[in-house]
Amino acid sequence: MARHVLAEVDSTNSEAARLAPRLTQPTWILARRQTAARGRRGRAWAAPEGNFFATLVMRPSGDPVAAAQRSFVAALALAEALGAAVGPGAALSLKWPNDVLLNGGKVAGILLESAGKGAGVSHLAIGIGVNLIAAPPAEAVEPGAARPVSVMGETGVRLAPETLLDLLAPAFARWEAQLSTWGFAPLRTAWLARAARLGQPITARTMTETIEGTFETIDEAGALVLRTAAGPRTIPAADVYF
Repeated sequence: MARHVLAEVDSTNSEAARLAPRLTQPTWILARRQTAARGRRGRAWAAPEGNFFATLVMRPSGDPVAAAQRSFVAALALAEALGAAVGPGAALSLKWPNDVLLNGGKVAGILLESAGKGAGVSHLAIGIGVNLIAAPPAEAVEPGAARPVSVMGETGVRLAPETLLDLLAPAFARWEAQLSTWGFAPLRTAWLARAARLGQPITARTMTETIEGTFETIDEAGALVLRTAAGPRTIPAADVYF
């Protein structure tokens, strides 16, 4: 995989979209500073210098559902890389659909953006932000969201963005190879083994409704499955609160 390290950019996902038409191989874009970072659904993403801002841009095979499963590849790779960096004393878990938790607080988020080509995907940008040295204040997040934490604040480990990328890139390649070779099933099993609040009550908010239930599993496509008072619900996209 190629790698570009930039001193400053508006957002690594925006740079990925600009780079995509000239793409010849999967490429990591790492920025030391972002001026217009964003999270899911257009939310602002705090981006102080020293934190990790990177995007992997690639041309995945398959349809948009298969492309979206790279959020699980990214989450598993990121948990592996962070675990290698901070050691076994830190509790890392995965929050559906695309967050990594450290000691129960949100330390990282993943944002997928894609462009279509017929029934397929012409390119996929997998944006990853990690609070390495600083996290937003608790009052900056919406009620019910996971509290923000940083790697340094929780573990005392000061990790450089380039060092994390050195761990993350090969971990992503290994999980991507599993997906390409064996399909989603082994990733689903690995993700569920690290899932936060599995078997416990959670709240899922879609664009149109709020659904409360017990987090039972994720299905064969990666959708959330809740056991609710009205029966099982399969939810392909939502924000989760607990």
